[in-house]
Amino acid sequence: MQTESPTQPEAALYVVATPIGNMRDITLRAIDILSTVDVVAAEDTRNTAHLLAHHHIRAKQLIAVHQHNERGAADRLIGLLQSGQSVAFVSDAGTPAVSDPGALLVQSVRAAGLRVIPIPGASAVVAALSASGLVDAHFLFYGFLPNKSAARCSVLQGLIAHPYTLVFYEAPHRIVECVADLCTVFGGDRQIVLAREVTKLFETIHACRLDAASAWLQSDANQQRGEFVVLVSGALPQTGLSLASRQMLTVLLAELPLKQAVQLTAQISGESRKELYQLALDMKDASE
Repeated sequence: MQTESPTQPEAALYVVATPIGNMRDITLRAIDILSTVDVVAAEDTRNTAHLLAHHHIRAKQLIAVHQHNERGAADRLIGLLQSGQSVAFVSDAGTPAVSDPGALLVQSVRAAGLRVIPIPGASAVVAALSASGLVDAHFLFYGFLPNKSAARCSVLQGLIAHPYTLVFYEAPHRIVECVADLCTVFGGDRQIVLAREVTKLFETIHACRLDAASAWLQSDANQQRGEFVVLVSGALPQTGLSLASRQMLTVLLAELPLKQAVQLTAQISGESRKELYQLALDMKDASE
């Protein structure tokens, strides 16, 4: 385990995780890097300036890199790296490039043959999972679902048979509609965990059945505020149709009439046409 004192970092892009709420949730290594790099590239320089000031860090140079200028900014940062300078990249909160800007920057820097070094730390996904109590052996992090209900339900249909915890991000103004769609598509008997304002002053982590989540949200307007991590327990093992045939039917239903989608799925998979037809009807009812 490395425990060296901070020295001048090498010419590389450091992808630095920062707090998602509580300002003390930052690693000693992140503080070392932010204190010593030549350039700090930030999604919002104002937010980052506040973070740096809180930890008594004076950046040598602060550059804005966000979703609207990421491609162009990448060329500038690559030039700095090639000249021997070190660059730290931070998003507004949490780990960059995970439902945040940064992936294009990292891709460009790697494509230029330059080194990218992760500085791990806070992550809303992992924090919420650790406190959820959900015991599925695996999880799928989806991120933000589509804004519109029809598109959201279509995506959820493709996830309905997965046997692992599903993790989403959601904004406060969509949380009620999102939870309603989750219940419609997945049914009310799955467990849901609503992790709100994780690590912040009004942090709330509430677990219940899916069919009780909407009532809980609407019982108090304060419970609809803040950024959400939404976790839903995985599908129970199915004794009938295989996961592959269910996924195939989902894809075909998006492109073909119901009867034709069922017929093709039955022909390709060898599964029961009667069971596939009933599943197709259930899927259609859930999306309407």
